[in-house]
Amino acid sequence: MPESPGGGDAGAPPTTTGVQKPQTDQNAAEKTNADPPVLSKNAQKKLAKQQRFEAKKAEKKAAAKEQKRRDVERKRKEWEESLAGISEEERAKLLESRRSVRKERMEKRSLEKESKRERLTVAREQGQNVVVDLQFSHLMNPNEIHSLVQQVMYCYAVNGRCASPAHLWLTGCDGEIDSALKRIPGFDKWIIEKENKSYIEALCDRREDLVYLTADSETVLEELDLNKIYVIGGLVDRNRWKGITLKKAQEQGIQTAKLPIGNFMKMSSSQVLTVNQVVEILLKFLETRDWKTSFFAVIPQRKRCQSDSEGNAEDTLEEEHELNDDLTASKRKCVEEVPSNS
Repeated sequence: MPESPGGGDAGAPPTTTGVQKPQTDQNAAEKTNADPPVLSKNAQKKLAKQQRFEAKKAEKKAAAKEQKRRDVERKRKEWEESLAGISEEERAKLLESRRSVRKERMEKRSLEKESKRERLTVAREQGQNVVVDLQFSHLMNPNEIHSLVQQVMYCYAVNGRCASPAHLWLTGCDGEIDSALKRIPGFDKWIIEKENKSYIEALCDRREDLVYLTADSETVLEELDLNKIYVIGGLVDRNRWKGITLKKAQEQGIQTAKLPIGNFMKMSSSQVLTVNQVVEILLKFLETRDWKTSFFAVIPQRKRCQSDSEGNAEDTLEEEHELNDDLTASKRKCVEEVPSNS
């Protein structure tokens, strides 16, 4: 922002009265407060990349919405055409058949909801406890908080589809993150523990069982113990805050561990994963008791070194596409599959 003619030093006109100086100082202070913060080159690149991503995302969303509208319109026309060319008796049979199919679909969905509710209820008593620590919202911008909420939605949807789900906890639900979570349709019906308090306070009677999962730990997690409670840091863009979860756990005097990723594959960059990836790896391990299978089923190919991806490339690429598709589908499922009030 260019300086005003009277805001400099050497080029400023001489002061004629002593009253004008405070006004000049006030104007300078106002100008300083109005100046936007100067971003570094890296920050500018990151911002531009984020803006391009958001623009592309909006375009894809609009295109998908338009395609859905066209599909609905096409099916409506096909249905009307099929009814127009038949007799009244055939029309009655066709309508009855359609109602029957719709009823069966609703009954199947109702059974799936009930089955999910039963599995999650059993998990509350007998399942592996997994905590997502949400006390980092003050370190994230609105886009990152939104991303974290999407990851939490995905965690709940994936967990609900498991034959033997874990029991999920959300701790530190306060401030912006709490408001964002409450905007999820049906969130209040989730079969999950939601705590405004920290996990240290909420689980104070089981402090010795807490294990914070962090890539910075020196302890390698070899097995999951049902008696332990595994904590995952709910923090997006952790590269800005290296070591923050390890430091937090050490200050609280609780155990830490890292997933044994290095024993089975080489990562192309850091071993930091998203919240939903860590949760899904844990769920996959609970199902298979095999770390290698769990890692290769969940970790995207783009995060692996080439040598580790050869021989699994075709399967992994398909898995990655399915994972990306599931992320969108699961957002709907975690809303559609919430328990009803009945």
